[in-house]
Amino acid sequence: MTSKIQKLFSVIQIILKKPSLINLINDSNIVFEERFKQKYSNFTTLPQIEIKDLNDQIVIDHVDSFLLDGSSLITDLQLLSTLANRKTVNSYFEIGTWRGESVYNVAKFVDDCTTLNLSEEEMHELGWPEKYAVQHGILSGKNPKILHLSGNTKTFDFAGLHKKYDLVFIDGDHSYEMVLNDTKKVFENLLHKDSVVVWHDYAYSAQKIRYEVFKAILDAVGDENHQYLYHPKNTMCAIFTKAQLPTTVFDEMEIPQKIFELKIDSKTF
Repeated sequence: MTSKIQKLFSVIQIILKKPSLINLINDSNIVFEERFKQKYSNFTTLPQIEIKDLNDQIVIDHVDSFLLDGSSLITDLQLLSTLANRKTVNSYFEIGTWRGESVYNVAKFVDDCTTLNLSEEEMHELGWPEKYAVQHGILSGKNPKILHLSGNTKTFDFAGLHKKYDLVFIDGDHSYEMVLNDTKKVFENLLHKDSVVVWHDYAYSAQKIRYEVFKAILDAVGDENHQYLYHPKNTMCAIFTKAQLPTTVFDEMEIPQKIFELKIDSKTF
């Protein structure tokens, strides 16, 4: 018996003992990539853009981050800050706050900031750890001008906000179902003709696409909007903008052509 067959039988025995493990296979990125290709056989990746091209070559070079598990990449926060610094951006809406690093950085440039997140009560009902629940908005809560709304995007009345936003950040539950839900509701209720939308976790890293989220984005925005979708280089994000931008082709094995120089300061929080 070959080594591969032995491994196969071993895996089958483990799954028979614990059938729920099959979900690890079903939810793997490889499986989602195959499902993606079945529908979007000619749509491999999003075209890449440079952050500097989103704001007349002006890039924000200072952001605040806890640098802990669940934090956005420094470049993700740089992307949001650079967009927030645009003269045309005066309002911001965010789905999924976590510790509040994203909106905290945006609020340095935008006075009108609103976030939507599950309430602590609902987190407790879902059985989430207490330490996880209490950390939501731990940073953004220090800024009184940020409006924190509680609600589940499945049932939240987005139309009831009676408002359109210049910049929207979707960073809630990253399952296909919820990215689809959140994106559809944002596009139906919160956007005007010049709005910009950013999705977090379009990729697992700057060079590894997360196909579950990618497919949800494409399905939700509709074919007519695919041409306005991009991947800001060096980030885990996707972006929707109708601006005409220079692009490059994504390469998951790209040879680096630039290096980032970072100065890291820390202070007691």
